[in-house]
Amino acid sequence: MTQRVAITGSSGLIGGALSSYLRDRGDEVVHLVRRSAEAAHEVTWDPARQQLDPAALDGVTAVVNLAGAGVGDHRWTTSYKRTLVQSRIDCTTTVARALAEVGRPVRLVSGSAMGFYGNRGEEVLDETSSRGDGFLSDLVRDWEAAAAPAADAGCPTAFTRSSLVLSARGGALGRMLPLARFALGGPLGNGRQWWSWISLEDEVRAITHLIDHPDIVGPVNMAAPQPERQKDFAAQLGRLVHRPAIVPAPSPALRVVIGEMVQDILGSQRLEPAALSASGFTWNHESLEDGLAWAITH
Repeated sequence: MTQRVAITGSSGLIGGALSSYLRDRGDEVVHLVRRSAEAAHEVTWDPARQQLDPAALDGVTAVVNLAGAGVGDHRWTTSYKRTLVQSRIDCTTTVARALAEVGRPVRLVSGSAMGFYGNRGEEVLDETSSRGDGFLSDLVRDWEAAAAPAADAGCPTAFTRSSLVLSARGGALGRMLPLARFALGGPLGNGRQWWSWISLEDEVRAITHLIDHPDIVGPVNMAAPQPERQKDFAAQLGRLVHRPAIVPAPSPALRVVIGEMVQDILGSQRLEPAALSASGFTWNHESLEDGLAWAITH
């Protein structure tokens, strides 16, 4: 069945790739934009003022909410931490309240993050695992809670707790790849922390899977089934770009350069994508070698 999908954050890495993927399969895509609409597929909204006309969602079968300030775009000053929180709360609240007024259940796939779990060492984390500690854990809790108006109105709501999304065009890998090519991509800290990851292609496919399966509600771990320790991630990336990855970046130096965010970079999150697996989703890139090889060539 052809769908009409509205997307917030469509100019971002995931939103842009998702828009192309949905159009290629024949869906109609609507972009919610903060500026004046310039095309037939665009709708203007103002999340800072929590303004979105429910009539703009006429005929929409699903909304994918990906908007929010970038976690890794700036050092975590007190001011920027407020921006990270408020941008997500404003966007999600605005979408959820508009959906609650549509008068029919519309599928909501709302952005979230594995930061919910905090630093958990060797613990395997599925969607039933408890919330961790720290700034990102609190942010994700409030971010997901902001979707309550839609869920309470009967809209089937899923939260994409995304791991590291692998793409040479942005995100964590986009920053790591130039360093790796100059043989500066060694382990971070002791390198034993678990890094959960997913290729951009599979992230987009998994979001589409959720759009098509509104029976999947609640948190969904967006990760490949084979997480890797950070030192092994660095080594695999080095092999693919034919550069050594042996010089570690010590934790104290990272704290000076990066600031508070380093606790999440050095943290360990070993995700199990139980909800996706149980729903029959299959990955195009299950191994890190396949995921990285795809990412650095696309």
